[in-house]
Order: sequence, then structure tokens, then C-alpha cells
Amino acid sequence: MQSHLTQDIQQKCRYEETCFQKTDNCKVPSMNIISKVLIPNKEWILEDSGKKIGSIAKHKKGYIFLRKGQLINLKNFTEVVDTLDIVDTKRKFELEPINHTIYNYPCSSKPFEPVYNVKKKLPLYAKSSKSKSQYCAGYYVIQFRKGWVKSFCPKLITLERYPFHGPYKTEQEMKNMLNSINKT
Repeated sequence: MQSHLTQDIQQKCRYEETCFQKTDNCKVPSMNIISKVLIPNKEWILEDSGKKIGSIAKHKKGYIFLRKGQLINLKNFTEVVDTLDIVDTKRKFELEPINHTIYNYPCSSKPFEPVYNVKKKLPLYAKSSKSKSQYCAGYYVIQFRKGWVKSFCPKLITLERYPFHGPYKTEQEMKNMLNSINKT
């Protein structure tokens, strides 16, 4: 499997001279991969020397590695690390705590221009100084066509289009509301 992932970025094995299990295709990845968290505990971007080389997503049956349109299933975290030869050990699929808040509501990124909309009772922010989209800090339960869905920091336009409950300061509060809605 490793040859499929790294076939275009490999070099000769550095242990070729002393290796006991020599093969004709013995190669070692020459990557210096680090991971960046997109969604804590769910999705990561993989970079090699500052260039994006793919992404990893956690699923029920393990992990999925996506690179150049190719999807590769990996069973567990150990297989991910071994297969991709991830180097940055401090940041290996780290869990980034949510540490950004607006009016005591957690938000997914560093807030720019935080505002509290008194009329709608929503803590709003932009993700960058040039952003035209506004996001709502906190946890929400939103009703789409197929039913009620959990959401963390949705766009304001989403909350304007669909019925919702929130904001909630913790994920547990949101789950409690979702459970009470689903019971009725």
C-alpha cells in the first residue's frame, strides 16, 4: 500500500547495504509530513515542506487518506503514521482545544470583528478581516429538510434560512436539546 501513496516521492532505501529483507522495489518515502487540524478529531490536512499533499478524514471504520483523487482506507492511527511516515510528532493529529470565544460562546477560529446581535440574540464574527460571511459562535440545532442536525459555528445565512435552537455554550447542552426535539 505504501508504494501507492508515495510512489512519486520516494528515494532508495538508506538501509539498502545492511538490510536483511532486500527487495527490488525497496524504497523509503522522502517526505517530511506534518498535519494541520481542520476539524478536531475528524479531518486533517497533510503538508510536505509547506505544500498540501492530501487530507485525512476519520470514519467509523478507520481513516481515509485522499491524495490526487485517490481514496485509500487505513484501519487505525498506527497504520496512518506508518504508511505516511509522519515526522512532526508534536502535531501528529493533535486535538486542538476550542479556545476562541465570543461573549462566552466558543467559536471555531480566531474571531474578527465580533458583534452581538441583540435583536436575534446571536454572537456573530467573521473568520478574517476581509471576510464577507458572518458566522454565529456556539453550538446550534438546525432543522433542514431531512430533520434536525447538530452544528458548530454555522453561517448566519444558514440560521436565517432554517429554523434553529441555540446558541449553546457546550456541546452537551446542544445534544440535550437535540434529544428533547427528537423525542417529540
